[in-house]
Amino acid sequence: MPDRSFQDYVTSRFEDEIFQAAEKFVLANRLKPEFTTNKISYPSSTVLDRIWIKSVTVNDLPKMEIEFIVTVEAQIDLQVVRGQWDDFDECFPWIQLKCRGDLDQNLDDFEVMGIRIFDKSKPAPRPLDDALVPYLKKENYEEEVRTFLKRNHYSELLLEPQAIDPMLLAQRMGLTVLRRTISPDYSIFGEIFFADCDTEFYDPEKEQMVPEHVQAKTIVVDPQAYFLRNLGSYNLTIVHECVHWDRHRKAFKLEQLYNRDAAQIKCEVVGGIRNTGAKCATDWMEQQANVLSPKIMMPLDSFKKKASSLIKYYRKQLETFELVDVMEPVIKDLSVFYGVSVCAAKIRMVEAGYEEAIGVLTYIDGHYVRPHYFKKGSITLKQTYTVGIVDIMIEIATNPEFRSRMEQGTYVFVENHVCFNSEKYVEYDILGNFQLTEYGRLHIDECCLFFDIQVKSVNKYSEAFYTECALYRDADSKVTFEAHYASGNQSHEKQIEELAAFQKDVLGLLKSLPGSFAGAMDKVMDWSDMTEEEIAEDGEMDVRTIQRLRNDDNQNPSVETIMQLCLAMRLPPQVSRIMINRSGYTFKANDKDFMYEFLLNGCYMSGLKECNRLLVEQGIKPLGSISRKELKEENPELYKKLL
Repeated sequence: MPDRSFQDYVTSRFEDEIFQAAEKFVLANRLKPEFTTNKISYPSSTVLDRIWIKSVTVNDLPKMEIEFIVTVEAQIDLQVVRGQWDDFDECFPWIQLKCRGDLDQNLDDFEVMGIRIFDKSKPAPRPLDDALVPYLKKENYEEEVRTFLKRNHYSELLLEPQAIDPMLLAQRMGLTVLRRTISPDYSIFGEIFFADCDTEFYDPEKEQMVPEHVQAKTIVVDPQAYFLRNLGSYNLTIVHECVHWDRHRKAFKLEQLYNRDAAQIKCEVVGGIRNTGAKCATDWMEQQANVLSPKIMMPLDSFKKKASSLIKYYRKQLETFELVDVMEPVIKDLSVFYGVSVCAAKIRMVEAGYEEAIGVLTYIDGHYVRPHYFKKGSITLKQTYTVGIVDIMIEIATNPEFRSRMEQGTYVFVENHVCFNSEKYVEYDILGNFQLTEYGRLHIDECCLFFDIQVKSVNKYSEAFYTECALYRDADSKVTFEAHYASGNQSHEKQIEELAAFQKDVLGLLKSLPGSFAGAMDKVMDWSDMTEEEIAEDGEMDVRTIQRLRNDDNQNPSVETIMQLCLAMRLPPQVSRIMINRSGYTFKANDKDFMYEFLLNGCYMSGLKECNRLLVEQGIKPLGSISRKELKEENPELYKKLL
């Protein structure tokens, strides 16, 4: 399906009719100022020599009818007889012709309904682009949903909360739904057929494609391949194809005017349209179907009623008034009620005005992130407070400003946030796990850095869709995200005061450290207020090892041993760097050392257990003999693969 232009089609097929209509208009109005010149104001002869079609603007009409304004530039030759000689001149006015036609009639009923001198008039109320794809502005999405449901006889969905029956919707639209395995690799989740055709489907038993005749107005759905895999289900796929039929039939009809063999649109699992080259048209069609489908299944006004009732219920059940703490069960119930994915229900909650939903049901680095909240307007939809460990490490390596913040030790990586290191915002729970405080969790904008985010997607269609919902990352998402430190981050006045006090304390320690490793070790242990036994327990070390390192300058500790000591004592990054330096070790440009340096900079408050979890996730052996032994016994195959 190559790129198609309605203007080109009108020019090639109807230029003669347009010329004739323009010629009649010019001759009937030949003395108008627009059709004369200063040289010849009263021509003896007026001839329309030629026209150039400059633009065609299309307005959508019911069914398959369209009306369109054709703007032409005309070359008019003028002649006047002056005694024994003639004068000649020419002018180039712009003329507009209002035309109409029925695409179901292949525009055979084309007619010019009116003509006028060019006037920069108001835009069409229901505009279509040059490929006959509707223009849909974001602010008009909800009205488009209401109009769609009314137009297709499903207005009861707008009145009270209820789940859509996609089969009933298709039936009311005059469409038939078939279940077929469309492709052997499940790469196509659905098809909509605009014309009768012979096609092929995959037969799993025969393990081959088999021919089948399919009639027009048929939706074919592969129940094995869900729409975008994480944003919908079988039901959403049917609604998706219904949107194509309702809003994109005219665009497809234009393709058929060029190519009679065109019959269907194939929608791939990754979110695009297969076998098309019409970049602009297919981009718009697929993005519109992607965006409108879940909104149609959850009309905003009735959705708000259902959400409100669930919020009241769970506030009572959970004995809490904090919206962020009831969002998770509310979203899950909405997902079940409307028959959509959890992610789709979460997005709809945010669209309904519940920004608390952004901070719940988020999965990064393969694990769940606790619910959190930030003030409305704190960040844009293309920014986030929640980031993955790889993004953080890349930013430390490539962004000097961010690296400086992390090396100061004033920000720590906790629960996939980069949080200001203050007891107001971070704490240890009863099990010793480093986490956000209740206050920090509910005031993320006050204590955490935010990041610009962009989609790293499988193709441009899902990227365009996910750009609007980059903050809604769920466990099943196949779309990946990339975060970059945002330059607009600023510290609050109170944080600046705490930062100054922290830096003063650390600077005092640094100035007092002796030049030897043993001397520095002894001084740092005194500063940490930890006993040898406590350090040994937290660092998975033998007390005698600590004693030797503290008292014997001839010891040559490994980098792993130094890491265990620094993490056990929760040493600030500046102090850890001194300890590494005193040992004579220099971090190298490899994955393991890069990860070690990150842990000392961003996770020094987390403790050895959490740091080991991060190491294993990044393919590196844990620190400490106990942790290594446990992992080797539990998963020997994994242990062999680790660095």
